[in-house]
Formats: sequence, structure tokens, C-alpha cells
Amino acid sequence: MSKTPHALVLNCGSSSLKFAIINGQSGESIFSGLAECLGERDARLKWLFNNEKTKQDLPEGASHQQAIDSLVALIHQFELTELITAVGHRVVHGGETFTQSSLIDNDVKAAISKVAKLAPLHNPANLVGIEAAQKSFADLPQVAVFDTAFHQSMPEHAYLYALPKSLYRDHGVRRYGFHGTSHSYVSGEAAKMLQKPLDQTNVITAHLGNGCSVAAIKAGKSVDTSMGLTPLAGVVMGTRSGDIDPGIIYYLTETLDYSTQQLDNLLNKESGLKGLSEISNDCRTLEEAMFDGNQAAKLALDIFCYKLAKQIAAYMVAVGRLDALVFTGGIGENSDYIREQVINQLGFLGLELDDAANVAARFGAAGSICRNDGIQALVIPTNEEFVIASDALRLAQLSEEK
Repeated sequence: MSKTPHALVLNCGSSSLKFAIINGQSGESIFSGLAECLGERDARLKWLFNNEKTKQDLPEGASHQQAIDSLVALIHQFELTELITAVGHRVVHGGETFTQSSLIDNDVKAAISKVAKLAPLHNPANLVGIEAAQKSFADLPQVAVFDTAFHQSMPEHAYLYALPKSLYRDHGVRRYGFHGTSHSYVSGEAAKMLQKPLDQTNVITAHLGNGCSVAAIKAGKSVDTSMGLTPLAGVVMGTRSGDIDPGIIYYLTETLDYSTQQLDNLLNKESGLKGLSEISNDCRTLEEAMFDGNQAAKLALDIFCYKLAKQIAAYMVAVGRLDALVFTGGIGENSDYIREQVINQLGFLGLELDDAANVAARFGAAGSICRNDGIQALVIPTNEEFVIASDALRLAQLSEEK
């Protein structure tokens, strides 16, 4: 097997652990999987190796450490240990502390813990994964790669809310943005496709999945993004509402006696496509229902596309001059219907959809889906794991050279 440096990429959630061993040059995943239902009765581990899918039960109530112990055993079993030269961790929130990926030490862990109040469902879980991995891979450099870091280039007029300044100064209340690794990756790939230097490329990137965000990227740097203090803000998502009138919160609490927990559940888990359609949060299910004549599914998708097109149009103010609109993420890469509806609403930009190219993109034919020669619409598969692996290997090498 190749001696090319590989990184183990870990994405630790509150009850899950996604993992992959990534080739640092090609971005190819040679071993990947998921430990899920951690802490519960039916904890299990699933993986893909040599094109073969396998799963096994973990001990009842298995912890993240037990999941990583099982992962380590598989890595030894498949003789992959010597390939791994660094461990990269996805960390959701870096606050203003981290503008780029960082080698993990006690100070970095303390800083991640300090901003945990901004991502209480994510950062504590990320720290659990870091601690477990440090025990199991004590000899390897470990790197934190932050969802928020790419957006730290936003100017003040983009990231500040029109709230008393003390809330920002004393409590860090501001727009941070997320999906940074994805927006960073596809903007770089777009520059290559356009054959332009990244620092001369302006793109608007739409990462569309169950969570959705749009970013305005000017001269290769994020200057605005739709998610905010939390991943709840912005466009319509699978189960998240996106932007709403804040007064709705008062109405729900004062008139309908909603609790804080009920509000959180409503806005994060019961809204978006799921709430609008009353069918599903899955775009594929809704498209099938729409084509079968379901009007609720059609309306949900209409709202999704309208809000998305409106956000993209607004970011023309941020970039000034646009080279390309980029679609990525599960929906962005696979739904020719969503892309068609959005582009048709952005005709004033000069975009002319190439129907054949748009349909072909659903089957993996990435690239331009436009007939025109001006602003392009591009479909680019994201590869967040490759970004994390690349940063982990780069920082590990710099650490060795010191």
C-alpha cells in the first residue's frame, strides 16, 4: 500500500462519530464509517473498506472512547496504522479565537471549551472526541479544523447585528457562519475551473443539504454568509426555519406558552422543508411527492428555492462582480430541479441554464451547467474531509520542521 501521508479525520457529535482515513494528495478515502447511537442501547459501528460495507454492534451504552477503541482495533486489523501521520478533528465553533486550523494543545482545548456556549450541542462533543483520540493516538499530532474559521475574514458591517454593541463586546453575539470547510474547498475548485487565481475570483457558494448556507466570497475570502451566531439563521433548510421575524418568538412564548426547549425543537427540528410540507425534510422525497401532484410538497420547494435565490441575489452587493455561482452539498450536487428553479429566478444575472448539463450533473458530471459565456453556474462536489485532512497533514509537517 502507498506510503503517501494519510490523515485520520474525526467528526464527533453528541451521540455519533464519523471517521475517514484520507489520502493527503488525492483526497481519496480508503477507510470510512460511522459510530452511531453512542450512549444508547443500540450503539453500533458501520464502515466501508475495500468497497465492502460492514457493521457491528458496540457494547450497550458505548462511549466515544469505546467507539474510538473499536476504530483503532479495525485500523490495526486492516494494517493501516503506519499510513496515518496526523489526526484532524472537525470543530464546529472557533469563535473569534481561531481564524485558521490549529495544532491541538491544552490552550487550544481551553479555547474550544470557552466558546462552547456558542455551540452547546457541538463543541462539548468535539472535545470528547479530541480527548478520546489523544488517548488512542498519543504519538500523532492532532489538529482542530473549525467550521467558522473561513468566515473570520468577514468585515464588521457584515458580521455585526443591529443590537446593543455591549452584547458583542461582552458576550460575542455576532454572525460567525458555518460550513466553512465546504465553502473554502468549492471556492478554490471554482477558481481552478474558471482558470483564474483564487485571489482574483469572486463566487457565491450555496452549500445545500439538510443544513444550508450561502457564502459571498470575494477575492477568495469570505465577506458574508447566511448562517449567523448559530446554524439556525439564513435560508430554509431541512428542519431549520432559517431567518424569521424575531417577534414570532415573543408571540409563541407570550400567547402560546412555548418553553425555551419547545422553541428550540420547533425552530431546529420541526420547521424548514419538514414543517412547510408536513411530509419530510428530505428533498428527494418532496420532489417525488411534487411530481405525483402533492401541492404541499411543491409549495415547500417553491419557498426553499425562492428564499435561496433571494439570498444569492443579495450577495451581489457583497461581491460586486461575480464570476460564478456554485452549487454543492447533497441537494446542490444532486437536485437538477432545485438548481433549475433557482437559476430561472436569477436570469437578470445573465445565467442561461443548459438543461442537458444540469441533468448530467445529477450523475456526477460536475462543472458548468450554463450555456452563456459570462457568469457561470457550477456544480462542484464538496470534500470537507479532504480540507480537514490537508490542514492536519500540513500543520503536522510544519510542527516536525520546527
